[in-house]
Amino acid sequence: MASIVKENNATTGNLALQYLVREAKHKSTRAIILLHGVGSNESDLFNLADQLPDDFYIIAARGQYTLGSGRYAWYNVDFSTGKPVINTAQELSSRELILKFIAQVKQKYSLDEIYLGGFSQGAIMSYSVGLTHPQEVKGIIALSGRVLEQIQTSVKKNPDLHKVNVFLAHGVQDGTLPVHYARQAKTFLEGLDVPVSYHEYSIGHQINLEVLTDLKAWLNERKK
Repeated sequence: MASIVKENNATTGNLALQYLVREAKHKSTRAIILLHGVGSNESDLFNLADQLPDDFYIIAARGQYTLGSGRYAWYNVDFSTGKPVINTAQELSSRELILKFIAQVKQKYSLDEIYLGGFSQGAIMSYSVGLTHPQEVKGIIALSGRVLEQIQTSVKKNPDLHKVNVFLAHGVQDGTLPVHYARQAKTFLEGLDVPVSYHEYSIGHQINLEVLTDLKAWLNERKK
C-alpha cells in the first residue's frame, strides 16, 4: 500500500509550498502535482489520490494566500463585474512559486515527469505554468478552468509545447466558469499544436467519478 506523508513546510522550511504527498506504490519517476481551487486547501484534491494511478506520486500543494481558516488561494479574484478579474501580480507570484516547487519536488523525490493539474483556479494556474514553461511539465490536467487572457497573448508556438499533453474536462452546467472557457481553451491549445483530450460532462462546477475515470484512463495511456 502506498504511504501518505504530510509535509508541513511552515516547520521544515525546505520547500516553497506546503503539501501532502502519496508516494508511488512502486519505484517511479512520475508525479501528479495537484493545485486546489480558490477558498480550498491541499487536502481537497488530495482526497482523490486513491482514484489516480498508484504508480504516480500524488502531490497536493497549498496556495500561498490565506483567505480564512483552512481556506487558501493562488491569487485574489473579483467576480463583482460578472466576469473574473484577477490580481495579476499575485498570479505571477504564485506561478513563480509553483515553478520553484516543481524543481524542489523533482529533486527531493528523483522525479523526471511532472503532470501539473488542478480544479478551477488550480486549473488556471496549471495552464499558466505549463504553457509558459512547457519544458517543466509532461502534461496539464485542467478541470473546470480557463486560460488567462495574458497567457493567450504571450504564448506562441514552440517545439516544447508540442510535447505537452493536456486533459481538459468541464461541466456544461458550470455556473462559476461557464463551459465556453473550456471551448476557448481547446481552440487556443489546438492553435498551438498542443495535443488535447477534451471532455464535457453534464455536471456543474465540480469533479465526479466519470471525470476521474476518464482522467485515470488518460494517465495510463501516457505510460504506453
